[in-house]
Amino acid sequence: MRLGVLALCCGAVLGQEAPALLEYAGKPLVVPFQCTEEDIQLAGLTCSEEDPCPIYLELAAVAGAGSRIVVVGNLHSSAVTMFSTLLASEDGGRTWRESHDRIRAAALDRVQFLDSETGWAAGEKLQPLPMDPFLLLTADGGRSWRQRAIFSETAENRLGTIQQFGFTTKDSGGLIIDRGTGADGDRFELYESPDGGQSWTFKQSSQKPLTLRRPPPVSTELRMRVDSRTQSYRVERRSGAAWTDVAAFAVKVGACKP
Repeated sequence: MRLGVLALCCGAVLGQEAPALLEYAGKPLVVPFQCTEEDIQLAGLTCSEEDPCPIYLELAAVAGAGSRIVVVGNLHSSAVTMFSTLLASEDGGRTWRESHDRIRAAALDRVQFLDSETGWAAGEKLQPLPMDPFLLLTADGGRSWRQRAIFSETAENRLGTIQQFGFTTKDSGGLIIDRGTGADGDRFELYESPDGGQSWTFKQSSQKPLTLRRPPPVSTELRMRVDSRTQSYRVERRSGAAWTDVAAFAVKVGACKP
């Protein structure tokens, strides 16, 4: 079964403006978020002037090569995911940009860089249930990304998330889909790509968890942790046996209200 290469309709950032530049100077960066009436309605939020809905940043993964770093995650209320977010730095964490439009009702939760130019980020839509998993592909170090669906257009609204993915070369990669506990048939599915994530071929399914046939190399140069004292996500780089600060992002980014 050959799967499609269509770009998903991004549903992107209506009413949202990605920041031109964020400069890190030791204080947690606040990712700009301007909530619109449309955002409130589509997310089903109940917000008022007296009781606004706080919006939070959740970062899930970090990867990079050399001076290039990418972090991925989502922006969400206390009850619902609002948008995906992808922030990239080309100078070791001093400055950051959102280099891909936010995708409404979606999250990015995995990212891999094979070298300083080639990378992938994985995510899925989350409303009303996790579905339509996709990849973002970059060939220029994270300056720009192309969005590719895992499944064909005829399989739109197919439940499932990317449990694991990885590329061992620029062309060869694999991923595992978790269709959830209520899926018809086998829960786990293995797919492989011969063209860098442009298309995917079904290989195997199972009720038991699967593993990639060729696991990707694991980078241990970057990590991300939650800092409860500053209410932020801290990105750090290994320096010998120690870890040095690269950047930090505030958890709370704003609020929605009429």
